[in-house]
Amino acid sequence: MRPHHHAVPRPVDLTAARAHWLTADLLALPATALPHDLPVHELAARLEHAPDGGIHPRDEPGAGWDLHLDDSGLPASVLAGVPHLAGALALRLPGEAAALAGDLLTGQVALTVRHRGRLVLATSVQVPHVLDDLYAEAARRRRYGVTWADGERDGAAGDVAGRVPTVTVWAPTARQVSLLLWEGVQPDGATAAWAPPGQPRRVPMARSDDGAWSVTGDPAWRDRCYQLELSHVLPPPWTEQVVRTTDPWSVALTLGSTHSVLVDLDDERWAPGRWRQAPAPARVRPVDQTVYEVHVRDFSRDDPQVPEELRGTYRAFGVDGLGRRHLRTLAEAGLNTVHLLPVFDLTSVPEDPADRARPDPRVLAELSRLDPGGTEQQRLVRRTAHLDAFNWGYDPWHFLAPEGSYTTDPGAAHGGRRVAQCREMVAGLHELGLRVVLDQVYNHTTASGLQETSVLDRVVPGYYHRLDGQGRVETSTCCQNVATEHAMAEQLMVDGCVLWVRHYRVDGFRFDLMGHHSRANLEAVRAALDALTPEQHGVDGSAVTLYGEGWNFGEVAGDARFHQAVQGQLDGTGIGTFNDRLRDAVRGGAVHDESGRSGHGWATGGSDPHDTDLLQVGLAGGLRDVRLHSHATGRWTTGAGVPYGAAPGGYALEPDEVVNYVDAHDNETLWDTLLLKLPDATPMAERVRRNTLALACVTLSQGVSFWHAGAEILRSKSLDRNSYDSGDWFNLLDFSLQDNGFGRGLPPSPDNGARWDELAPLLRDPALRPTPEDVRTALAGALDLLRLRRDLPLLRLGSGERIRTKVSFPLSGPSGRPEVVVMLVDDRPGEPADPRWSGALVVLNAGRDEAEASLPGLAGQDWELSPVQRHGSDPVVRGTRWDAARGRVRVPALTAAVLVRPR
Repeated sequence: MRPHHHAVPRPVDLTAARAHWLTADLLALPATALPHDLPVHELAARLEHAPDGGIHPRDEPGAGWDLHLDDSGLPASVLAGVPHLAGALALRLPGEAAALAGDLLTGQVALTVRHRGRLVLATSVQVPHVLDDLYAEAARRRRYGVTWADGERDGAAGDVAGRVPTVTVWAPTARQVSLLLWEGVQPDGATAAWAPPGQPRRVPMARSDDGAWSVTGDPAWRDRCYQLELSHVLPPPWTEQVVRTTDPWSVALTLGSTHSVLVDLDDERWAPGRWRQAPAPARVRPVDQTVYEVHVRDFSRDDPQVPEELRGTYRAFGVDGLGRRHLRTLAEAGLNTVHLLPVFDLTSVPEDPADRARPDPRVLAELSRLDPGGTEQQRLVRRTAHLDAFNWGYDPWHFLAPEGSYTTDPGAAHGGRRVAQCREMVAGLHELGLRVVLDQVYNHTTASGLQETSVLDRVVPGYYHRLDGQGRVETSTCCQNVATEHAMAEQLMVDGCVLWVRHYRVDGFRFDLMGHHSRANLEAVRAALDALTPEQHGVDGSAVTLYGEGWNFGEVAGDARFHQAVQGQLDGTGIGTFNDRLRDAVRGGAVHDESGRSGHGWATGGSDPHDTDLLQVGLAGGLRDVRLHSHATGRWTTGAGVPYGAAPGGYALEPDEVVNYVDAHDNETLWDTLLLKLPDATPMAERVRRNTLALACVTLSQGVSFWHAGAEILRSKSLDRNSYDSGDWFNLLDFSLQDNGFGRGLPPSPDNGARWDELAPLLRDPALRPTPEDVRTALAGALDLLRLRRDLPLLRLGSGERIRTKVSFPLSGPSGRPEVVVMLVDDRPGEPADPRWSGALVVLNAGRDEAEASLPGLAGQDWELSPVQRHGSDPVVRGTRWDAARGRVRVPALTAAVLVRPR
């Protein structure tokens, strides 16, 4: 047998890890790792071991065990967990060596291959799978981080005395682990930067058979700072090294996240009365969600009615400023969910204001006077971007602790104080009846190895990250990819979600790059949440909603490593994925097009019948089996039969598996897209109406409705397509409705510089800047859309069966106009969904003239404009007319009209 492979440079290289230790007695070696044209059965493979490191590959075998080639290959049960290793050589370890596997993994191991006594391959070994084989089943029964034994309350109000902490960390490959405990506790009320004084006390931790180390303290440990000290055999140069780190399961931290803090999350000192008393928002089905995505700093940073010291912080959500009043207005119209960009502990923003670079106020005052299409603004922003207070925050450091830069002062960033302020934010939103969704980023970390912000690798080197064939960390997410297919990485994800629900009472999660997780990961999260009950845990975990980015790319694409949590593979889970099909059909082109001006969509002046087909599928909840008459082909088809590139346009089984949106924090805002794609001479009134039309495609659709903060008020980021590090200047969110953020200079060069020549003339054009009145008109139209969705259950049928039975597109097909979409929701078949109306007729007219649609099947029926629009803000939509005798509806240009049929 000769393997088919390619030559690999440096076959003797222990800095690479080309072999995989899978179970106690089984290793895999991809044939591509072997030098070319060597007969496999003439090779002698050996697992070499050095307890203290120092393996030096040579022709003579070192200490270790010979491996036996198993001609039957990797067992199917093993291969199911490592499908990317299909075809690899299966090498068996003798029983006596397999029994020692746990001990061997605390030293250095290497796989060597010799041919007739000559060393032809020496490589280190990837060990995550064998660690799972040896330890995961037992290890997952534990609770990690700090746990507290029940104690007695003393006489101090709200204080908990006698509670005993236990610190537990899973570190199966460590040779020794100690807890470093600092004696000092930060004084109450301290506001200055503070670090634990003196040298720590070293407390040995005891190892258990499941690879966990733990130590139990005493009540005096409460609120003290701690770190973990671990002894590992590490490269280079494969010697024993002592590593200090914070706890990966930290729930509280010091300023700057340098130390973990022993905080009891049940301690009433960190449970503000406002948070304890805030009513839980009403439970909703996933399809009943109307989601508003906002960044914590954006929300209040520009709000003059919020005290300056609270702007950009958690506590601003409880202040009756412009932002809170704006949210209240949205909530009264039907908004029910606020999605917060990451609030877990981040690496990108210095927590101590003294460490941040802040532009000179005199310079900031001059920025608005500069050329609106000039480069000076972005130059100044970029000069301090890596040290300023702004970043989206998709750079995790500690997943279970709140970010400290959103607290009000350095003292509040320490320990339980940041916990309390984060809880106040949740309370402020709950008081408005708004559910809280947190952005979760378990697909990557900011760093790996022994870098300062690399917590996971410092505890279990080489385990938590996904590795390529050479043992290097995969970076398809643009960062260090986390391998949640490994048991304890999944456990971190599950434990984090449970903690945020139990101890902060959040109501949902959005998962960043969810396709880099497995469906099994998301099912594990769902099962753990469903087990939380009001009686036992104080929360109803089954009411928590889940959705995420179901994109399919990178080393995991096409289920290469596991069955992914991507679009079309979450049937029956109730977990939603963002619908890029509807987004691109409405906006035009694709979000990664080189020029944002190309590709006109349904709402941006296009007339491509294929976009109309994709829009109709999205309106029907993105279902793969919904039937429609194709505008593009003239034939009857299904949602899955409408193509989206090489993928199906409809991919979901149920509408709760689809999140419809036209913009999010990524890419250009909706308003900026309209600016880019519409002709420069387009009247402002038309632009505003098209903004409302685009939002109507989302808000009047089956599935989950999702808006990016500011879409309803014409928010611009000065045409920036990636504002993650563009500072406060380019991320303006003005709830006073005076400045929509347009014309603040050319956006930063890294992601926009190649387009500056086409952007500058737009930014300099004063006719493209909306007036406050334009913004108020857009907001009024958006509020009407929310009221329509709130008042019409027919827009939220909630099941694929109901949609298939009740939803149709009577104007679709080649005889219709691509710019006019008519969706009929007929409530007469099956169980009624709406007690008041027997039908809803959604007519979306993106044309520049009135549309008359002939609907002979509805002739003789009584239809009327919905009460929301009859009494709403838009006088134009009130020009909609229904001719019952002929079954015809007339809808004004650039208008979304909803008609209803009384019972």
